[in-house]
Amino acid sequence: MSRVFVYGTLKKGQPNYFRMFNSTNGKAEFLGSAFTSEKYPLVIAGKYNIPFLLNIPGQGHRVHGEIYKVDDKMLNFLDDFESVPTMYQRTLAKLEVKEWVGQTEGEETLSPGNITEAFVYSTTTYQPDWPSLPSYESYDSHGDHGLEYVTREARD
Repeated sequence: MSRVFVYGTLKKGQPNYFRMFNSTNGKAEFLGSAFTSEKYPLVIAGKYNIPFLLNIPGQGHRVHGEIYKVDDKMLNFLDDFESVPTMYQRTLAKLEVKEWVGQTEGEETLSPGNITEAFVYSTTTYQPDWPSLPSYESYDSHGDHGLEYVTREARD
């Protein structure tokens, strides 16, 4: 089992959240909410208004998201869904726990303020103007930014 930090369309209430709990993709269990220990630019870019976490540590905001425990099948699905390694890369990131609900037997229970690690999907491949785009600490596809995410189904 691996931990994955999601900050965009895979979070609760967002357009791709359902994919986290589609059993054909694998298993995922919500563990808690957290934010990145370091600042990163979280931008909305491209013609489909996709949220991208730019791998530029020290710029932007401490990004808020959710931590999930996933099995290998789900991890492989997420790698494919996130187009690793062409669009995103999966790397480990340090996170500060905001809320922890995970109570799995034999697993650590974390408290707010504790530091943990999880995989995060970020990108080092982006357009030259992306670092100058507005940066967000929390993503919502229907936020006041006015850049509504275009689902994969709607792109066809």
